Amino acid sequence: MVSVRVFSGSASPLTSFDHIRRIPCPHTYQPTITLTSTKTLQSAVHVSTAIADTMVSPHPSLEVIGGALDSFLPAFKTLDRLYNTYPIIGWNRHAETIFAAFFRSLPDVRFRRECIRTKDDGAVALDWVSGDDRLLPADSPVLILLPGLTGGSGDTYVRHMLVRARSKRWRTVVFNSRGCGDSPVITSQFYSASFLGDMVEVVAHVSNRYPKANLYAVGWSLGANILVRYLGEESHTCPLSGAASLCNPFNLVIADEDFHKGFNIVYDKALANSLCKIFKKHALLFEDIGGEYNIPLAANAKSVREFDEGLTRVSFGFKSVDDYYCRSSSSDSIKNVHTPLLCIQAANDPIAPSRGIPREDIKENPNCLLIVTPQGGHLGWVAGTEAPRGAPWTDPVVMDFLEHLENVEALKHCTENLQVV
Repeated sequence: MVSVRVFSGSASPLTSFDHIRRIPCPHTYQPTITLTSTKTLQSAVHVSTAIADTMVSPHPSLEVIGGALDSFLPAFKTLDRLYNTYPIIGWNRHAETIFAAFFRSLPDVRFRRECIRTKDDGAVALDWVSGDDRLLPADSPVLILLPGLTGGSGDTYVRHMLVRARSKRWRTVVFNSRGCGDSPVITSQFYSASFLGDMVEVVAHVSNRYPKANLYAVGWSLGANILVRYLGEESHTCPLSGAASLCNPFNLVIADEDFHKGFNIVYDKALANSLCKIFKKHALLFEDIGGEYNIPLAANAKSVREFDEGLTRVSFGFKSVDDYYCRSSSSDSIKNVHTPLLCIQAANDPIAPSRGIPREDIKENPNCLLIVTPQGGHLGWVAGTEAPRGAPWTDPVVMDFLEHLENVEALKHCTENLQVV
């Protein structure tokens, strides 16, 4: 394992990519090898050369560590530049978080909605970009997007990532969890940080629909926590070719501790209000429910913890809220991840505290890389060439990473087509 820590700022301190180094360059093969396709060989050489030529040294303003550092670093074209946050807005983590939430531009995208009935008779909604079935070939890589708590395809950070991926001719789909993004709720169960059933079914559905395509995923906040837990749970059998986790709270116990401090109470109340709105739309489903449920508490929750106490932890069989948070934290999943994974965090994130990041496990895992920016807030990252109202700083970094993985997959496919006589 190799790790490099380059850092300045306020932060406290599954498929392995080892095969990249072992793949022999096609032009060094002996004449005893016949090629199934000259065009394929040329493509492999081009990809191999491109990977070798793009190595960068991370800028000291960034913390960059991970067991996959040597494998992933060639992917990035901009990490050698200063993380230069936008003046005034980016100088305060709360100002940046709020600005991004209310003033970031919303790209205009037309969706085609597909509702999936799950095995437990629930439903989730997938929003595909309208027209992509006609415009893109069947083997175009597919990117599944997982928004944060109560988020959906209408969120600005989701739309910007979607637009960037489409500009590279990737097929994109937004996974709207139960009740989010106007996704239907037809049973007395929402979703949670602990529940992976819907994720499993969505990935299987997308894979069956596009069997010739490589699948990838990007998750934000709670969506990132669910994604990383899914990667750990699926481990060696995960059908995804790569993933990115952004603003992941990782340790939900630590995140809950900070949620009740200072200005964070504002976020807590806002998210609780959003959860209550979703719940009240479907309150009739819970009208005659018994057991340990506290429906009045959930319906009128003043904090996310109260909502989880009244509804979530009971729905998913936890004895207490603390038990739910402890056993649903994705920090425990990193050691089991065998899918190439990029994690990007902000050192000053008020909702996903830096001290909750499982740095040691990321350092030890040869499939993981962590980038921590000195500023960024939560889902903010108002920095880079498109600041202040354009795409977050993270978007080109994530896309560089995903395209790198897709190129590696293409190279692997090319070498598999080389036959020894």
